[in-house]
Amino acid sequence: MTTAPATASATSTALWRGSGTATQILVLTLRSLRALVLDPRLIMASLLSPLLMLLLFSQLFGGLFGGAAGTAAGAPGVRYVDFLVPAILVTTAVQAAFTTGLGLVHEMTNGIVTRFRTLPIWPGSVLLARSLADMTRTAVQLLLVLLVATLVLGFRPDGGIAGVAAAWALALTVGGGLGWIFIALACWLRGPELMQSVAGLATFPLIFASTAFVPAAALPGWLRAVAHANPVTYGIEAARDLTLGRPAGAAALAAVAISLTVAAVCVLLAIRGFQRIR
Repeated sequence: MTTAPATASATSTALWRGSGTATQILVLTLRSLRALVLDPRLIMASLLSPLLMLLLFSQLFGGLFGGAAGTAAGAPGVRYVDFLVPAILVTTAVQAAFTTGLGLVHEMTNGIVTRFRTLPIWPGSVLLARSLADMTRTAVQLLLVLLVATLVLGFRPDGGIAGVAAAWALALTVGGGLGWIFIALACWLRGPELMQSVAGLATFPLIFASTAFVPAAALPGWLRAVAHANPVTYGIEAARDLTLGRPAGAAALAAVAISLTVAAVCVLLAIRGFQRIR
């Protein structure tokens, strides 16, 4: 009497192939967000880091240009705080991408990824979910940066709310695209110490060999050439143009195109590296 139901159950199990890819990504994204919300220490660290960066550089470099309200050298008519905040948006998004790679390596070493690999899910779902979860966290970070910059430093760019919102969205796009560099590194390196060292070396020139804190005209000739070749510079300059109410079409298109191209290549590399995990 129990043979038929058991056989039917076995057949049903054998035919089950798991949920759709969109559902997989959604469930895994919510899982990562839940883990973030349940760790208040991580929330505080991730939110305070860009704020400290904003306050530090506004006072450090702003002092060279007459304070945060002073005019930036090489950018006549632009207050330094208005010059700095768009750069902080982009560099914060890039730094958040660095932590995405570190978080993925941690999950690879603590056994969670191994458990995922036993499930009937597309390997890329794990990586995409991790990226989306961290982009959500980054979106909140950037909003907090804008709030503090407005209330404390008097951030009032000519582009108004529309320009600031566009710069916020652009920073997320650039950070999300370039973030796949670190996800791909995580999938191939897989060691926390090695990942931190290599990704740290990659992050430093991306942020500091750019026009984030000083205009290109104020950089030495060799560093100016490096900054112009730096993909982060395109995102920073486009975000500045948007917040300052300047035409930003070409710069924004270049920033988005570079970010999406990098993402497309690194997604393939990341998935291939992820599938090699044992």
